[in-house]
Amino acid sequence: MISPANATRTGRNVVVVGTQWGDEGKGKVVDWLTDNAQYVVRFQGGHNAGHTLVIKGVKTALQLIPSGIMREGVHCCIGNGVVVDPVHLLQEIERLEAIGVSVRSRLFVSESCPLVLPFHVAVDKAREALRESSGAGKIGTTGKGIGPAYEDKVARRALRVQDLKHPDRFAAKLRELLGMHNVLLTNHLKSKAFEFQPVFDLAMKVREPLLPMLADVGYMIHKAHRRGANILFEGAQGTLLDIDHGTYPYVTACNCVAGNAAAGSGAGPDMLHYVLGVTKAYTTRVGSGPFPTELPIDDAAGVGHHLSTVGKEQGTVTGRARRCGWLDAALLKRSMIINGVSGLCITKLDVLDGLPEIKICVGYELHGKRIDILPLDADDIAACQPLYDSLPGWEGSTLGIMAWDALPLNARRYLERIQELLGVPIDIVSTGSDREHTMVLRHPFTV
Repeated sequence: MISPANATRTGRNVVVVGTQWGDEGKGKVVDWLTDNAQYVVRFQGGHNAGHTLVIKGVKTALQLIPSGIMREGVHCCIGNGVVVDPVHLLQEIERLEAIGVSVRSRLFVSESCPLVLPFHVAVDKAREALRESSGAGKIGTTGKGIGPAYEDKVARRALRVQDLKHPDRFAAKLRELLGMHNVLLTNHLKSKAFEFQPVFDLAMKVREPLLPMLADVGYMIHKAHRRGANILFEGAQGTLLDIDHGTYPYVTACNCVAGNAAAGSGAGPDMLHYVLGVTKAYTTRVGSGPFPTELPIDDAAGVGHHLSTVGKEQGTVTGRARRCGWLDAALLKRSMIINGVSGLCITKLDVLDGLPEIKICVGYELHGKRIDILPLDADDIAACQPLYDSLPGWEGSTLGIMAWDALPLNARRYLERIQELLGVPIDIVSTGSDREHTMVLRHPFTV
């Protein structure tokens, strides 16, 4: 029997996931939490995800690099579940280094990450154009090549980061993969083919600066955990964009839920101790797909316009205007279940300041029946008629408030109603975009 004195000390680990359609403010939350973490691990998505951080009034936008990079001394890992555009990654590194952030000595990229290459981007854009021209309607992808890269991964033909270590092997695999994509581009998508040499030369150009950052990320974080390091797993996008659990087919190409923190990083499930679900105080969505509580944003006198303008709701990656609507508790109930959420972080509460009335969707009417949780079928979701609770708004500003008792009474009642509907405690409230505008009720690394 191992005595307590000789038992291995292990760290405390937190998973951060979005519980809506992304854009919930996860980047700020991850950045704030890394004050208590030594490692931050991104476990899915690609550079289609955008995390915007505001630190002492200075805004920084990240897409591939984990948000922990803005904290000195924190190790940042890109796990195997992420698809990596190496050109974009190096550009992002250079932008951060230009403002004085140390990156290359602290960034580790899993050798198993699939690569996003120029022909993936071309396929992505051509497919969206074909859907639009045929009248089928666009999915609403970012056009970054993420979906086609994941397709190659699942079909077991992807070029992975580790292939860059072996130029001859890379060349042989590239010729085969490029030939297949060129047939798709020219015959079906009526687009241009790619020549082998420019794609190969580009890969070899990014090879040298990328190789020193390659690592066995799963084993690295396992050892760090056993040493007692705290690890934060950073999710991108949101639960309702998950390829399995989201509003299919209007979803991203990977699993965005908390369970994928293990598979997408190489960590064991027993290393996931606490799941923080990040929830905007209202609801937004970028791109196509059903949205039961959506409000028009072009009516200057309407609530949708207020949420859009006061919330500055434009996509970090694409700049597209986000669709806006009331908070949807029926949607969030499914997210709580799928992710096993331990506690909630409510963001952008201050955007609701000054509204005379605030509504929460508590269920739907669907085909004449009442349902209390978001259905699984996208057509059913589109047919849902939201059922609302109405709460009085509050006067005054919540911006930057750091204490629960300092919030307006009706703001507290709004948060308490959310907690009651979801059956999950609110542990953090974000009352502004800056790192410091954070109210902590229970700390994820200590509860």
